[in-house]
Amino acid sequence: MAEEQGFVIRDRRASGGTEAPSAATSTAQASTSAGTPQSESSQSVLSPPVTFSSFVISLGSSSLMLMGEQLDPQQPSMPVNLPQAKEIIDLLSVLEDKTKGNLTSDEQTVLRDMLYALRMKYVTLASPK
Repeated sequence: MAEEQGFVIRDRRASGGTEAPSAATSTAQASTSAGTPQSESSQSVLSPPVTFSSFVISLGSSSLMLMGEQLDPQQPSMPVNLPQAKEIIDLLSVLEDKTKGNLTSDEQTVLRDMLYALRMKYVTLASPK
């Protein structure tokens, strides 16, 4: 008989934030014998929460890498892809327009500074030499 793979479903909508595991919990406990722990709390400790600022920084880092910036010296640099980098810059510009007046001063500063840095780097790379 094949071993069942399971998972845990937690519906937090109706319970006001408290977790109520579903019937799939028992199959999830059986699948931990495969060597991968199913602890959600240990996964949340490893990764920081997603915030608006971290989202902007993530998009900005992607754009920088597409413009040839090597963010991690141990990783090989990516080939330059200016059209895709410009697409991310344009996406951040739309985000800036749509969130105007709804951001904290810190979020607004992160977005403005990231857009400035990305635009300056893009113009430098896109201009003929």
